[in-house]
Amino acid sequence: MGALTIVAKYLIIANVEVQGTVEKYDIIGALFSQTEGLLGNELDLRELQMNGRIGRIEVETEYKGDRTVGKVYIPSNLDRYETALVAAMIETVDKVGPYNAKVQVVEIKDLREEKRKKIFDRARELLKLVEHEALPDTKELITKFLENIRETEVVEYGPEKLPAGPEVERADTIIIVEGRADVLNLVKHGFKNVIGLGGSSGGIPKTVIELSKKKTTIAFVDGDRGGEMLLKELLKYADIDYIAKAPPGKEVEQLTAKEITKALRNKVPAEEYLASLEKKERKLIEEARQAQSQSQQEIPQAQAIEVPVQEQAQQAEKIQIIPQPQPAQSAPPTTAPVTPQQSPPQSQQPSLELPQLPPNVIDEMRKLGGTLEAIIYDDHWTEIKRIPVRDLVDTLQQLSNAYAVIFDGVCTQRLVDVASGKGVKLLIMSRVGNITKVPTDMLILTIDEYLSKVGTNIK
Repeated sequence: MGALTIVAKYLIIANVEVQGTVEKYDIIGALFSQTEGLLGNELDLRELQMNGRIGRIEVETEYKGDRTVGKVYIPSNLDRYETALVAAMIETVDKVGPYNAKVQVVEIKDLREEKRKKIFDRARELLKLVEHEALPDTKELITKFLENIRETEVVEYGPEKLPAGPEVERADTIIIVEGRADVLNLVKHGFKNVIGLGGSSGGIPKTVIELSKKKTTIAFVDGDRGGEMLLKELLKYADIDYIAKAPPGKEVEQLTAKEITKALRNKVPAEEYLASLEKKERKLIEEARQAQSQSQQEIPQAQAIEVPVQEQAQQAEKIQIIPQPQPAQSAPPTTAPVTPQQSPPQSQQPSLELPQLPPNVIDEMRKLGGTLEAIIYDDHWTEIKRIPVRDLVDTLQQLSNAYAVIFDGVCTQRLVDVASGKGVKLLIMSRVGNITKVPTDMLILTIDEYLSKVGTNIK
């Protein structure tokens, strides 16, 4: 079993038996699809995984004749009651693809029990050293123990030594908050994929800007005027995917576990938030983004926030060098740089032929505006799935036959990386975000660009 992606409290272990030959990802897909909505959004597997409450689901399988048997491992950071509910929920899965299946939980391990035993044993030894002194009340002692443990779980991250939870480096999704007190509160309630700005007076740290280009980001701000101002500053400089707010008048550091979970569940896409702003405020944010992009291209390489390969791309553009596709038997495809907030320039993208989409696909593309939906197609232009954009990365990771994705949303570097790994050759979207690298065998462009280049003769 691979390494867990969260610091888990419990581990659900279940036996699985399928009356047919299936792959691991077929079993994982069945767990997600057949439990969706059973216990509401708060205990939906996909929502729990996005918020770092359960870790990566691992499956071990072996074939016995025409049957597939194995084990399922689900690391959980929920409390024991919620973990038990999730365990019971996965036992309702009775199909994997076309085959009958049975899932049975055999054990829920308390991963903290062994560590807890060592702590108590060592604490007893240490208490003997101070027996001659008046000991504090037991409840007070335990409280101090717990406070100390929470403090040690907060780490210093990046050159700016930002306060952060221990899972920031490994998590695919990070939660960005204002200060150390906010980080402490989220870590205390089990959210380890959190990082603080260290206070807003010094501007947005470069570490956060760089992380936002590589990971899915949730900006979680106070429910007051200060939180609103910080959010607008974040949107100017960082690549924010979702926005969550504390209840009106409350600060993130004051929230209970239930309030935190509810606020994160009710997050909205950043583009939706921008659309709700007044035109003047929206214009200021867009101008700041453009100014930042231009300044990053002009300042010296040693001081630039962009990765060094972007300068190489600008030089290639000046002498009009167009990268050529590599032979099939060569090393893995190299990547060509892309300027943030723009679609990939033709001089920097591989010289791939612009495809002619079927009329019905173009019709669906035109209807996507404002839906925040994505459509995944195979190489015969048969629709595989239509899903919310927020589920696109997770869904692609479970597919093996995706060829093209058309969606109403922002294309991020993480989406490009996942899509490339699953063999996707074409991405068409409403806007391109902060992408620094694009595979040489993938074509990326906006819906408007495609319609202007190919759709002029299509009614």
